[in-house]
Amino acid sequence: MALNLIKLCVGADSIDDLKDWVAERSLHAIAAGQEPYSSHTTRMVPKRMADLLDGGSLYWVIKGQVSARQKLLDIVEFVDTDGISRCRLMLGPEVIETMPQPKRPFQGWRYLEAKDAPADLFAPGQGGEDMPADLKRELAELGLL
Repeated sequence: MALNLIKLCVGADSIDDLKDWVAERSLHAIAAGQEPYSSHTTRMVPKRMADLLDGGSLYWVIKGQVSARQKLLDIVEFVDTDGISRCRLMLGPEVIETMPQPKRPFQGWRYLEAKDAPADLFAPGQGGEDMPADLKRELAELGLL
């Protein structure tokens, strides 16, 4: 069973902000002749890398709600110019919206077991991708999605 990470999405006010940021990073990667991806650099290196890379995702908390996820493609350890060990989470180009799930603020990232992860909001091809985020959230809170 895949293991996931969960992290606050600092700087994004909405899923659309996150999608725009990811799209921009993917375009930069394509322009550089690389596969489309985005990445997130963090100080702590996960010890359970094999479990995370076996189908895991990074779940994003936006404004107090787990709202979206991105597939974890790779985890790359490196030392920055100041000599500090860090890791780069390599993320897939698709931002997948999830059922909203309240989450209190925390620092850094945390492991998220698959059984505790929110379900995707829409299955591929199910439709509803163009629905406004506020409407999706309200319908999910009412149990209609």
